Amino acid sequence: MDHFQLKNGVLHCENVPLPAIAEAVGTPVYVYSAATMQRHARVFQEALAGLDDPLIAYAVKANPNAAVLATLRDEGLGADVVSGGEYRRAIAAGVPPEKIVFSGVGKTANEMRLALGGGLCQFNLESFEEAEMLSAVAAAMGKTAPVAFRVNPDVEAGTHAKISTGAAHNKFGIPILDALAAYASAKSLPGLDVQGVAVHIGSQLTSLAPLESAFRKVGELIAELRKGGHGIRKADLGGGLGIPYDPGVPPPPNPKTYGKMVAKVTRGWNVRLIFEPGRLIVGNAGVLLTEVIRVKPGATDPFVIVDAAMNDLMRPSLYDAWHAIDAVQPRGTRMTANVVGPVCETGDTFATGRDMDGVQAGDLVVFRTAGAYAATMASTYNSRPLTPEVMVSGDKWAIVRERQDVESLIQADKIPNWLA
Repeated sequence: MDHFQLKNGVLHCENVPLPAIAEAVGTPVYVYSAATMQRHARVFQEALAGLDDPLIAYAVKANPNAAVLATLRDEGLGADVVSGGEYRRAIAAGVPPEKIVFSGVGKTANEMRLALGGGLCQFNLESFEEAEMLSAVAAAMGKTAPVAFRVNPDVEAGTHAKISTGAAHNKFGIPILDALAAYASAKSLPGLDVQGVAVHIGSQLTSLAPLESAFRKVGELIAELRKGGHGIRKADLGGGLGIPYDPGVPPPPNPKTYGKMVAKVTRGWNVRLIFEPGRLIVGNAGVLLTEVIRVKPGATDPFVIVDAAMNDLMRPSLYDAWHAIDAVQPRGTRMTANVVGPVCETGDTFATGRDMDGVQAGDLVVFRTAGAYAATMASTYNSRPLTPEVMVSGDKWAIVRERQDVESLIQADKIPNWLA
């Protein structure tokens, strides 16, 4: 469920009409519903209520806006970060360090120093070489780093190839068959507290079967590690549970069903479980609001050209992702159209042959389910400034990221003295 609903024929975010935001801020603009984020956080917490003190560490990469992080902080969520920048964002938003998990395959020594200095719950290590680097950094600082190895269970997630992370050919984690040797070697490294096991097999999963298979392998590994004398106290089960984008396909499993599966599989593990939801919390909490520039005739279907582009919302171009497209003030008519942006790439296409609300130049439309992996992946391609972001709470709204201006793009470039 989300809080983007038609009221008196006009699409609202909670109690704010979207045309009012468009008039004040311009388009394109991302609009987020705080109530939707809060509801999704609570639903996920309720789904895990039978577990012993789980840590829900929101995946910052999904949407790192400070207002989003602060909203979820107030719901009791921690943060899963994958860079020094994300760590600093989480700290700046007031996320307690003991609720921060540092993941990612390419952590640098500087990032390790940053997190060790500021504090965290756990590093999820992706290789023994990374363990050796962290050991040296921690020892030099006189610190002890809490760590888990991320294991690759060689489970096909059944999702898009570019967001699958748990198969043998993916770059993430250490092969689960090599885990016992990695833990044995890490035990002798100074500055490390080897406390956990981590796994994450992919994003936008639409079946629980691959997750259950991966979790069972983790449970078996924990038992083997304990037999070898390792004090495993935490298990990070990652995230990845999908959300509905296209109403024409069956919906993914709901959090309650997921929680029951987790409780069943992890019974007797005697660990603190960690979860890393991102898309599940914020995906349906955002829309990209855009204006129709013009409708252009096409060979088969007309082109609806909007002022948002692939640099604002990369998912359709990158993943062939499907987003519902709705008129903000629907006229009651339908059309079949290709929805495209103004960027000079054929890939700047949001939908082809889409049955949609009838629109014309000047109309506002929204791309739904744009709260995750949307604004965070934006670029300035074609010298298009980064899109602003707005958060709504009830009848209040605020700009939570200003629109970048072209002048700042120009000033960021430096002409060398021999060309001046």
